Amino acid sequence: MFGRKSVPLLGVDISTSSIKMVELSKSGERYSVEAYAAEATPEGAVTDKQITDPEQVADAIRRALKRSGAKAKQAVAAISGQHAVSKVVQMPANLGERELEGQIIMQADQYIPFDMEEVSFDWEVQGENPNDPEMVDVLLVATKSENVESRQVALELAGLNCKIIDVERYALENSVRMVTHQLPDEGLDHTIAICDFGATTTTFSVLHDLNIAYSRDLSFGGRQLTEEIMRAYGLTLEEAGRAKKEGGLPSNFEPEILASFIQDMAQQVNRSLNYYQTAGSAQPNPELLVICGGCAKIAGVADQIADQVGIPSVIAEPLGKAKISSKAKAAGVEKDDVALMIAFGLALRSFN
Repeated sequence: MFGRKSVPLLGVDISTSSIKMVELSKSGERYSVEAYAAEATPEGAVTDKQITDPEQVADAIRRALKRSGAKAKQAVAAISGQHAVSKVVQMPANLGERELEGQIIMQADQYIPFDMEEVSFDWEVQGENPNDPEMVDVLLVATKSENVESRQVALELAGLNCKIIDVERYALENSVRMVTHQLPDEGLDHTIAICDFGATTTTFSVLHDLNIAYSRDLSFGGRQLTEEIMRAYGLTLEEAGRAKKEGGLPSNFEPEILASFIQDMAQQVNRSLNYYQTAGSAQPNPELLVICGGCAKIAGVADQIADQVGIPSVIAEPLGKAKISSKAKAAGVEKDDVALMIAFGLALRSFN
């Protein structure tokens, strides 16, 4: 499922509300955004982060691809962490590559709660187990094959070669490379949290030394604010979404509806921090919270969340140290950058 590296790769983030794609290049230690486009996801084509209509999704990808002008024809997409099982297992350190593979395949059904005939899974050696030098930690990730196949079909119908299927939480981990300029000591030997507020799902991760120490996915996102606007002002979902982006809502919107939603965002972060603290992680509490996703565009949201959770918070700036091609600039990548962390993380697989 993780696949092998291939250069260049087009990162395609397929969500309930939109399809976003990014193509990156790299010179030395500096990234350049070569192409970008976003397209609204057809209503009902993706439900709870699962593709229900691959042909409609493919049409949207095709439109975005044409507008982006991307040259890459090999793509990487991701499934939601809610639809994947991740587990770190221990294996003897003296096993060769083939022996390790055999052991993992033999024991996988102990850790994967699905019928093995319906599963796609992969693994990655994380390194020596800190408590036993004769063992290595191996990350095992699995999902139902239909989740992989639906993305492969949609990408291939759009004219792309699906090279890798990732998991969103690992794409988010990967994307932190784009914001190291905002982190203490570029994140090395520090513990930070990153919270991606998407349309219907929020991913909260704690990273130590830029590696995931804890992650959870929440059924919460910007669509809840859109639906509240719809109910409060008698609008259709489409009208409410447009009003949320363009403004012009009644004077009680900010003090009543928006303020309540920001409070809910802070509660989600607080709850996630509490889960992290009770999970018994060996890492300390986060020193900094990085906020991204569409909801991060709300004015003043970082300060308000920081006040409520007691952790300094910043809005992600993934373009802070990146060059932007004229093509990507014209497509509005600067305007949407905070919502592109998953897409950036996927595109960064080109350089793994």
